[in-house]
Amino acid sequence: MPSIASVSRLHLETRAPDEDSGTVVEINGGKIFKVEEAGLPAGTSITIRDLFFNTPARKKFLKAESTELSHIASLVTHYALAHPDKHFELHSATNAILVAPPVAGSSERVYQVFGKDVLDQLIPIAAVQPLAHVGLPQPPPWRREEEEEDGRDARPSTPGEMRVHGFISKPEIQKLNRNSIYIFVNGRLIRDRLVQHALIEAYRNILPPTVYPVVLLFLELPTGEVDVNVHPSKTEVRFRQQSVMHDFVRDSVRAALMKARPVPRFMTEINAHPTASASLTPGFHSDGTRSVPVDSAAWRTLNHQAEPQTFALQAPVPPPITERLHFGVDGIAVDGDAALSLVRAPQVVSEVIENDNCAPPLPEESEEPGDLTPSLASLKPLGQIRESFILAVNHEGLWIVDQHVAHERVLFEKVLKQRAAQKVESQRLLMPLVLELTPAQQAVFAEISDELNQNGFEAEPFGARSVAIKVAPAGVEASQIEPMLHELLDQFSREEQMLNMEKVRARIAASIACHAAIKVNMSLQQNKMEWLLAELAKTECPMSCPHGRPVVLRYSMKDIQKAFKRI
Repeated sequence: MPSIASVSRLHLETRAPDEDSGTVVEINGGKIFKVEEAGLPAGTSITIRDLFFNTPARKKFLKAESTELSHIASLVTHYALAHPDKHFELHSATNAILVAPPVAGSSERVYQVFGKDVLDQLIPIAAVQPLAHVGLPQPPPWRREEEEEDGRDARPSTPGEMRVHGFISKPEIQKLNRNSIYIFVNGRLIRDRLVQHALIEAYRNILPPTVYPVVLLFLELPTGEVDVNVHPSKTEVRFRQQSVMHDFVRDSVRAALMKARPVPRFMTEINAHPTASASLTPGFHSDGTRSVPVDSAAWRTLNHQAEPQTFALQAPVPPPITERLHFGVDGIAVDGDAALSLVRAPQVVSEVIENDNCAPPLPEESEEPGDLTPSLASLKPLGQIRESFILAVNHEGLWIVDQHVAHERVLFEKVLKQRAAQKVESQRLLMPLVLELTPAQQAVFAEISDELNQNGFEAEPFGARSVAIKVAPAGVEASQIEPMLHELLDQFSREEQMLNMEKVRARIAASIACHAAIKVNMSLQQNKMEWLLAELAKTECPMSCPHGRPVVLRYSMKDIQKAFKRI
């Protein structure tokens, strides 16, 4: 506050609830101009005018007004998300950018700021883990004696606990950068590589390796467990138990994904594509149309009679101007007048054809199944599309299953389980397969040879730059062994960081599964399709393959009835 007052004209009005009168303070360029008593309502109001009026050189470095406004809007949105119990409003000269009254929790705030469409694309997460005093140094003996005499202990009796809550995106929501990952620690927005790495690890083999999820994560832990003074702008922190925090975030997010196991929707996946925008909203709506400012069902829903009135956002007197604010690399894209009521919005004409004595709509059921396993287990295969995709049905709708990636997911988890139990199935080749390696591949092979042996390979040097493969994992055809190994070695040789054995193990398992799985353009008998769907239902993550592609797509009964104009 003193820094802002030194380069602006500051007007402050404040009154404590138990005081009869308040105080008005005016400061111009860091000099106190006026201090006097006044009759004021309880609370504090601060007005800043003529920023940098006394430092014209600094004022020249300001960007365009729209750019500076977007930074302000980003900051206010961040604080609104972190403090749902507070009232936030942001107005420009001609527009109300954000109006967010207090709500009960984070989900209501997300609904309030971004709308129902965005909230439906997120998975809630909540977890608690007790902390332990690990690595804390003991006080010296004389301090311990003094504390015992005084009847006090320098260390608290209980170290407290770590809490995490918030939202993570479904696998079909993908971003090309980390700008849509928002992490709050004790109510403060931070950019922490440790937590970001934990999030990426949680989505491993669920998302492709070059895309990132959308995350709103709120971490709460005792103040003694986190140091917030490691960066001048307080955007970076350091955790005292970094590995504990990393594993806690990774396991909590992974558990939420495994529990929800969202089913990719047919129309959503058709139009889904990774975007680089720092926005919580994807590039397309679920109906296949591009997202446009304001005229979306999300904000229209806020004023629907069926919704609680606490979520209703009131329109100001001036007419809104529809513009989309792009908050740069660190912000969230929010519609320029998204917080306003859409009284003047054009009414959408219903496309439902009136009842002409034909059959009524089918009774509505839950749009999203609570668990994907019963849904997959109840599927009845009807046949194949071009001998590549399995068409199946159940009471929830029509399902399309990619037979290759479905079998790939089954084999991937099977290989990992066999590797953990050290019971990997392998096959001995009739003739050793000799591979010529480049110098870079030789270096990588020397580093991962032990892990290859643990996954069913048996290889030995054969000349200066060659290796002879005598044994390979079961299910992989002999013609696929050479390209699979070259592909693995090339991938690892391009890694800029030191190889992580856990990542190496997962990639080897994914490569084995990919080359041993059922191929496209392969005819399957009815019993084979039933077996594949039953095995897929037993996997931990049946919605995506190890490379992040969707395994199943569902065309729900609601979508089918909409297409036939029944609802």
